[in-house]
Amino acid sequence: RPPAPADELDLLARWVPLEGARVLELGCGNAEKTRRIADRFAPRELVAAEVDATAHAANLARAARKGARAGPIRYAAFGAEAIEAEDGTFDAVLLFKSLHHVPGAALDRALDEIARVLRPGGLAWISEPVALGAFDALLRRFHDERAVRAAAFEAVRRSVERGPLALERELFFTSEREFPDFEAFADAVIHVSHTAHRLDAATLAAVRSDFEAHAGADGARFETPNRVDLLRRPR
Repeated sequence: RPPAPADELDLLARWVPLEGARVLELGCGNAEKTRRIADRFAPRELVAAEVDATAHAANLARAARKGARAGPIRYAAFGAEAIEAEDGTFDAVLLFKSLHHVPGAALDRALDEIARVLRPGGLAWISEPVALGAFDALLRRFHDERAVRAAAFEAVRRSVERGPLALERELFFTSEREFPDFEAFADAVIHVSHTAHRLDAATLAAVRSDFEAHAGADGARFETPNRVDLLRRPR
């Protein structure tokens, strides 16, 4: 039975107190969730970190255009394995589909760093896609993430076993990804700055064919299953 559909920020609101909090988001990408979090939850501080130089530059440029309206967000360039913050700085650390992008050899260090910068009792929200469904099958045509996602989960498990972080709860939910046409899908998923996807003509044609098999007059909609490990730094 698939998990119930949910808006991830609704789940976040239920389980992680963010109003007035010091928050770190790791792997913020284009900062779409970052801005929604700032608007909805009014954190005291929101550090949005990204290692992809192209995305980071775009975030800085967008913030510069907004000026004072950028609110509590501060964009930073570092990865989860080397967080530029003092011990116990944050009330919450958020990772939305980003832990599996950390190099495998650095995953344990990344979880230790997350524990280090959390205050005692602080929470880490680690959200990862589950390798099931039509969207995952489409992605595997050119980029199979099953191994790196499994490695990310194993790193979480090891962190809990070792003790830097404790498991508060596991959550499962389904989200939707919508694309008006194949070109929008390609822009959002294939032509990304953080990963160099090089598809030959045959592979691109196969991906397009698979996409169009799910598309209708209003584009394509995919239900994607997700898992959240909500972790706490022990007091």
